[in-house]
Amino acid sequence: MALIQIHRFMERSQFLMAIMIMILCLITMKLILLSITAIIIFLKTKNIIKDVNLASLNSKAKVMQNYKSFKRFDIVDNFLDHHYCQTWDQPTQAWTKVISNEWKILKKNLPDTIYVRVCERRMDLLRAVIIGAAGTPYHDGLFVFDLRFPPKYPAVPPEVHYHSRGLRINPNLYDCGRVCLSLLNTWTGRGNENWLPNKSTVLQVLVSIQAVVLNEKPFFNEPGYAHTYTGRNGARKSTKYNEQTFILSLKTMLYTIRTPPQHFEDFVHGHFRTRGRAILLACGAYMEGASVGYTVKDESRGSRKAGRRKLEDYKRAINKLMELPGFKRDLGNLMNSLAETLTKLGSKNCAKF
Repeated sequence: MALIQIHRFMERSQFLMAIMIMILCLITMKLILLSITAIIIFLKTKNIIKDVNLASLNSKAKVMQNYKSFKRFDIVDNFLDHHYCQTWDQPTQAWTKVISNEWKILKKNLPDTIYVRVCERRMDLLRAVIIGAAGTPYHDGLFVFDLRFPPKYPAVPPEVHYHSRGLRINPNLYDCGRVCLSLLNTWTGRGNENWLPNKSTVLQVLVSIQAVVLNEKPFFNEPGYAHTYTGRNGARKSTKYNEQTFILSLKTMLYTIRTPPQHFEDFVHGHFRTRGRAILLACGAYMEGASVGYTVKDESRGSRKAGRRKLEDYKRAINKLMELPGFKRDLGNLMNSLAETLTKLGSKNCAKF
């Protein structure tokens, strides 16, 4: 009887052992399957990341390709975000001929720093992007203007709206977008300074905005300031205004990068990707005491006009002119945001700033 019980006990033990072994085998197989699944997921994720990175690289390469081939003048299909897109007048044949002639003048004579897009369906609309000139507090910035040819053009000047992003960067450019210029009959002028029907052109308007408005010392654009503020007092106020203007110009850069104007997306990103390091180097020079407008060595666009004054002149001027701690503080804060944004665009050697 005892032997029978022992035998049954051993049978049960063997049965339980077999079950435990089966359970262990199942657990082991499950772990193996989970490991294999994890490896597969890892490899797929790695490939996805690789594909995403490759797509990003291809996208940035495409942007740069489009930027390098970007025409100064071109015709586009539409202007969905144009300031005057909701304003429409039926054109006449004579008016159409005049606008076509304006297009020819622009296509042939636009300078390297002004880019224009027109629309064949809406010949009354034009968009221009002007690059801020070296030696000014607007250097390397992109400034967007929407123009409209009214039905009475060229008897009257074009209507012009500046995309200010709510910033007043110049006495002639209001935060509401109004452009104050005698050539547009929005300010008083003499002789050729005013719009001359059948003689003045939209090319003159764009070049005047770049040269007369976005100039080296915009403080003196304010009527009467050139006579009221002279000598050291005028120089001090002009320097302070340039510093404030450069801060607003940097903010405009950030806004423009984040929401580029239609038909200029690749141009905007390509421009700031190319000029990013030079912009930050200029910021660094201003932090160290150079006056706004001094341009450091251009490493990305070859030979380009530097500031009109030498660095030694700036150093001597800095000892005489009042330094503004607020400017350096604001500049330092903006440099961080700008460096991060430019790095994301693919601009080289910006992260260290």
